[in-house]
Amino acid sequence: MREDSGLHLFRLRTELTDRHQFIKAGHSLLPGYNVRQGGTPATGTGEHRSKVVEKTHDPLRRLGVLDNEDVRVMMQGTNMVKVRSQRWQKSRNLRLLEDGVTVWCESTKSSRKAKAQQTFSVSEVECVREGCQSDALRRLSGSIPESQCFTVVFRGARKSLDLLCPCQDEAQRWVRGIRTLKERVASMTQKEKLDHWIRGYLRRADQNQDGKMSYDEVKRLLQMINIDLSEQYARCLFKKCDRSCDGRLDHIEIEEFCRELLRRPELDAVFRHYSSNGCVLSTAELRDFLGDQGEDASLLHAQSLICTFELNDWAQKNQFMTQNGFTMYMLSLENDVFNPDHARVHQDMSRPLAHYFISSSHNTYLTKDQVTSASSTEPYIRALNQGCRCVELDCWDGDKGEPVIYHGHTLTSKVPFKEVIETIAQYAFKASPYPIILSLENHCSVEQQAVMAKHLRAILGSRLLTKPLSEQPLKDLPSPEELKGRILVKAKKEIPRLGQMGKNSSYASFSSSFEDELAGSNKSTAKKDPAKVVCCKLSPELSDLVVYCRSVSFRGFENPSEKSPAEMSSFSESEALRHIKDSGKLFVRHNSRQLSRIYPSGQRLQSSNYDPQEMWNGGCQMVALNFQTPGEQMDLNQGRFLPNGRCGYILKPSFMCSPTSNFNPENTGGGPGHIPTQFTIRIISAQQLPKINTDKASSIVDPQVWVEIHGVAIDNSRDKTHRIDNNGFNPRWDCTLSFQLQVPELALVRFVVEDHDHTAKNDFVGQFTIPFTSLRTGYRHVHLLKADGSSLSPATLFVHVKVTRKGVPIKTVSERMALAKGKKA
Repeated sequence: MREDSGLHLFRLRTELTDRHQFIKAGHSLLPGYNVRQGGTPATGTGEHRSKVVEKTHDPLRRLGVLDNEDVRVMMQGTNMVKVRSQRWQKSRNLRLLEDGVTVWCESTKSSRKAKAQQTFSVSEVECVREGCQSDALRRLSGSIPESQCFTVVFRGARKSLDLLCPCQDEAQRWVRGIRTLKERVASMTQKEKLDHWIRGYLRRADQNQDGKMSYDEVKRLLQMINIDLSEQYARCLFKKCDRSCDGRLDHIEIEEFCRELLRRPELDAVFRHYSSNGCVLSTAELRDFLGDQGEDASLLHAQSLICTFELNDWAQKNQFMTQNGFTMYMLSLENDVFNPDHARVHQDMSRPLAHYFISSSHNTYLTKDQVTSASSTEPYIRALNQGCRCVELDCWDGDKGEPVIYHGHTLTSKVPFKEVIETIAQYAFKASPYPIILSLENHCSVEQQAVMAKHLRAILGSRLLTKPLSEQPLKDLPSPEELKGRILVKAKKEIPRLGQMGKNSSYASFSSSFEDELAGSNKSTAKKDPAKVVCCKLSPELSDLVVYCRSVSFRGFENPSEKSPAEMSSFSESEALRHIKDSGKLFVRHNSRQLSRIYPSGQRLQSSNYDPQEMWNGGCQMVALNFQTPGEQMDLNQGRFLPNGRCGYILKPSFMCSPTSNFNPENTGGGPGHIPTQFTIRIISAQQLPKINTDKASSIVDPQVWVEIHGVAIDNSRDKTHRIDNNGFNPRWDCTLSFQLQVPELALVRFVVEDHDHTAKNDFVGQFTIPFTSLRTGYRHVHLLKADGSSLSPATLFVHVKVTRKGVPIKTVSERMALAKGKKA
């Protein structure tokens, strides 16, 4: 620094103090209530009314929708009709609450579940559909005005909300309003999310809504935000902030109280470690920090971060980063544990389809269990919006010559095949431009198969692949890039020879969970009496639509070069595991050229899932899971397909893509993909973990963190921190966990936060799963997800990640992988 740096630092401290006036102007840097201009407490009845109005407008101002007419209509409320069927239609009042993100929906029910469903946040909304675009509204189409209808679709398992407005204008305003608020919330920074989160609790804790808080109201706030401060410390902090000494905190005092609560001493310690004077980071010091993080350690990058995150004009002008600016940076997505380069399509998409893991769904039409649940188009929408690229359709003869989709020989309801194809056509490429595979389980008569083919051609049009891309003999499957925007049919295909026809008939293989046990008996029947199978012919119209995904019974690993790449087989989870255990190397080679689809056991009647990692270890591409069932297995699936822009295709490691590969998932030592790696992670702290038992006001979580490694068998491991009692707000562990990895390119890292329970099973709080190769080293925030995979914002973990290979620290995971490959070459 220059000789007059002392003067500059003095000026900086002065300006940082002056920023308290900036805070008073309502531009809070740390969460709290809105503060009036000048910070003078309002008095008098008129000013009290003004203060209440200002407090209502404050969230809308921060969201940038204060003057939005659609939002104003939502806040006034609208009487609508909630629709479930022709018979079930109830009047309901919907209104946007003062926080600008919560919608209240009137309900006559008094149960705990009903009360929880009485409100929803716009952040929970997947999308809003105009008109009759849901199963329920579609059935009423023609009997209700379509222009007055809309559907709110939620993330996770919550049922969609079908609504009928009194007029078209109100319906349009609600549709536009929810979409606007959803976009605003999605674009909020982590700092703004924290701000909005704490302000919402402040409003609820201020029971008499006078804009001030008594000690009892502060204690209520602490319980709400999941922190159990000792009585002595809580009173001490309250008295420290109560500068007016009247036993109540006004706006400015509440702001100070929240600043004290939200202090991040662990972030301050990192800042001081790199700052030579403890007040600011110079560009050189920030560059040193970035270097240790494994990021671009150029002065230019350091300067750009100062321009982006530093709010102090003097510091920015002189290219310094203050502690506040550093905190803003550390809370931003720029500092996320997930590599931002992997948030876009970054992999080579020009390789054969067999070289990719493909996000796949089992019995996609089911909403819950395999025996009694409803069949619907909604699960297709949810799966496709999550980037799923292979969906399943179990097709059976329906009434009036129209095929239906349901789980045959069970009590599940039926949905028209045509409606499902229309839904797929509408949502196929919203989340990803890469090809979709329709896995048809065909149980229809020849006549209704022809109807299926007619609907596929008419509805999907030019997007449906009906002939090979090239007239040349097929050596390898085409690539996702070549098949961009196309829809492929996976099914049996009619071929001329009698014996082969028997093997490829619609009765030769089943993958529905209730029928896979019958598959074996059907196959044995085919061997004894081929004529019985031959009589079950395929419709030529449907058969002609099968191009690159021709379903065949698996005939062993012999003579692989004689098999067409267009042939693919389905395996039950037990069959696949047997092949991986007994012939792992051969299965990997098989999957380098042929597609394999894995489906759950028929015993999984409650739609539970198997471990997908074992199947990926064997190179299997389409590992089909029950998307409707949250849990560890779907967490792993979401983590596996998190990179590459969530496009549903992940390039397999190179050692799994060769027909001569020697990779054996059951014996990885010293072979392909073997890169001994030490993964060390320090779980430092967590922020804003939610309450689990919301019924009991005094209930506070006792959090502990598990870190799990999911990969080849030798890499599977888990370890945990100690628990922290009575603190979900800002628990701190400073606990270091270490793992040895042998095949890091296949590994997933799963962070799980639980509420420790002495007498029963620990309660799940949140999780995040990420491929090891997408981790970033250094100090990072992990943004937690709910059980259904949706955001748990603003809940985070603060961690430090270190990766070492053979005792040499490598600054980034991708750099480590590149170095390892370079040495092997």
